[in-house]
Order: sequence, then structure tokens, then C-alpha cells
Amino acid sequence: MAGLLHIVATPIGNLEDISLRALKVLKESDLILAEDTRKSSILLKHYDIDKPILSYHQHSGEQRKLEILNHLLGGKNISLITDAGTPGISDPGNELISFLFSYIPDLKIIPIPGPTALTTALSISGFDVNKFVFLGFMPKKKRKKLFDWLKEGKISFAFYESPKRLLRTLQTLEHAFGKHIKIFIARELTKKFESTYKGSIREIYGFLENENIKGELVVVVDI
Repeated sequence: MAGLLHIVATPIGNLEDISLRALKVLKESDLILAEDTRKSSILLKHYDIDKPILSYHQHSGEQRKLEILNHLLGGKNISLITDAGTPGISDPGNELISFLFSYIPDLKIIPIPGPTALTTALSISGFDVNKFVFLGFMPKKKRKKLFDWLKEGKISFAFYESPKRLLRTLQTLEHAFGKHIKIFIARELTKKFESTYKGSIREIYGFLENENIKGELVVVVDI
């Protein structure tokens, strides 16, 4: 009988945001899969979780997936975690799950919900996000067609962005939606240097263009 695969959400910054259920599952797992074992070891050591840990990330090949498959077929219970937040959302965990299902269609996968930067940012944006579109990371191609669809449906949207690309992306959005479109940016959520910015895209760009932008970013655009 195959083992269980738990998809375990972990804190996006503050280690105290982990759930009691997540801690229990991690402590009972036979093996933990981590995107970056060095980063995940900080969390695991903080909560005295001493379990075998194996790396699984976007560059992991077929051999690593087969290794994980064999562990499950051998009856081991495995927990998948990511560097921060919920695995499978803008994260290679979804590829692993698809791969495992192709070999074990009746594989029992148990979600252990918890933090995501996306919903955390939406919850404090103050925008009407009863419906929204999540873009993952802003696509580099076919943007015009996407933007036209969003404008036609008047659907607010959110995406992750890197500090290096942020200003260029804001210029792209201003060109597509106009300088008065309202945006919300959350940076380093739940961490020591957490900060948020809200206003028109022209205002935010003017504020950030001379800043040394660092950290993880979520951008919400209100249409």
C-alpha cells in the first residue's frame, strides 16, 4: 500500500505562523521534501523536527521524481513543503503531484492549509477582491491580449514580481491601464521589514523609482 503525501503550508516569513496541524504532520512524516533544504532546515530546527529531508525544486529531474515515487510505493508517508507558503502555487510542487498521479492514480494526497503571500496581500489591500485573477508571475508574452480581457471583464488581478522587474512592470501596467489605476504592493509580508504601498500607479512608481527595492513582492491591481 502506497504511503500518504501531505502538502504542507509553511510560514511566508514569521515562523510563528505555522499551524499546529502542520507541525504534527511534519513530526510524523517519514520523509520531508523541501524546495531548499537549507532554508527549510531553519524552520525544522526551530520546532525540533528531526526527519530525513530531500530536495525537490524546479530543476529536479526525472530521477528525483522516480526516487520520491519509490518512497511512496514503499509505504513511506511524505510531506512536501516549499521555501515559503503553500506548495503548488507558482511552485514546482504541482508538477510532482501530476507525475505521481500518473503512476498512482489513487494516491492519497492530504492538504495541510496555511499561509500564502497571495491571500495575505489581498486581505489587507482594501480592494474589492470578491473576484480576482491570479497571474502567478507576470507573463512576459501575450500581455496585450491578457490585459484586454481583464479590462473588458473589469477583473482585479494579482501577481508575484521580483524587485529587479518591478519598475519595468509598473511602466507596462501604466501604459496598458492608465496612470490613475489603483495598485497595492506588499513587500516582505510577515517579516521584519514588511512594508506596503497603495495609491495610483503613477504615485507608487514615483515613490519607488529611487528606492533600493528588495524582498518578495505581491502586486494587486484594482480595476
